[in-house]
Amino acid sequence: MSTTLPSLATSLATDPVAIAKLAEEVIAGAELTAAQARELLDVEAGSAAQAALFAGARKIRSHFLGPKVKCCSILNVKAGNCSENCSYCAQASGQASTDYQKHKWLPDEDIVIATDSAKANGAAALGLVAAWWGVKEGSQLDMVCEAVEKFSQNGKVRADVNLGILENQNCADRLKQAGAAVYGHNLETARSFFDNICTTHSFEERLQTINYIKKSGMGLCSGGIIGMGETKEQRVEFAEQLRFIEPNMIPINFLNPIKGTKLGDRPPVDPDEALTTLAMLRYFLPDRNIMAAGGKEITLGDRLHEVFAVGANAVMVGNYLTTMGTAPEYWQEAANRWGLRLNSQVEEIEPAPTDKKGCGTNDCGCA
Repeated sequence: MSTTLPSLATSLATDPVAIAKLAEEVIAGAELTAAQARELLDVEAGSAAQAALFAGARKIRSHFLGPKVKCCSILNVKAGNCSENCSYCAQASGQASTDYQKHKWLPDEDIVIATDSAKANGAAALGLVAAWWGVKEGSQLDMVCEAVEKFSQNGKVRADVNLGILENQNCADRLKQAGAAVYGHNLETARSFFDNICTTHSFEERLQTINYIKKSGMGLCSGGIIGMGETKEQRVEFAEQLRFIEPNMIPINFLNPIKGTKLGDRPPVDPDEALTTLAMLRYFLPDRNIMAAGGKEITLGDRLHEVFAVGANAVMVGNYLTTMGTAPEYWQEAANRWGLRLNSQVEEIEPAPTDKKGCGTNDCGCA
């Protein structure tokens, strides 16, 4: 059983010895507090404390997750003309002109081609992502389930989906029956900041969808985006909410300020700030799969390989929804550099836990 770490008198941000001790206690089963997580975000770039933080994150990852790096890809299966107004997204409603190719739901043969490409890139899973509100009962659900069934029967990669809000439990159950192994549904940010980035649906609607996912028996992939204007305190709040919902995979994206979007004028996240945030999340969520996902290239530049230096154990390979990614050969070299190895084997996914903390919604029934 985990215990909560006591408060330390000396600020963690300036004490490498205390940070190293903290890592050992996390490995022993102690649970980082929100206050301690907040202190870790203040380590100075290039300091001994930062070096200790990063080294501790690697030790925690090694203890809980070993040397394997999980690789996933995504496919924009329905692009553009989204009804939702998410400020970070080039496909959102109300955005200025953005440069990407819009299309309706792809035909089955295009999904098969994408599956082959994902496998060739070393991915063990391919997530079908659609730009719309979500999935409702009726012809839309029928169409999606038919496509997912054909996709899952291919068998070359694990069949994952990221299709937005789910109207009800039956939508989740049918997707599970069709062969969807994991449903991706990000929190995106802290509850207290969510209304700053989206007003066409609520944080609570996202939590309700997570409830449906967990009760269906699908795995849950849920993370968010760093650098949209949230405070460090809100990054810790976000981490607390991730701890509460217990995703199988946590993709951490960094804002790519795409011209024409509402956040297009924001600067990219500072590289050290990005890496420190990833390291904090490894301490806070020690046994979770943490993926370095979108925006890492523009954020980290030639320090991209350092996602493995700070505790990440998964990467998104190939391209993103509307922007380019990194060649798979790079990730092989980066993994080798940090004593890790890429795992392209399809793995069975345990259902997201439904018997502990639930999904965070009131009276959800999954706790």
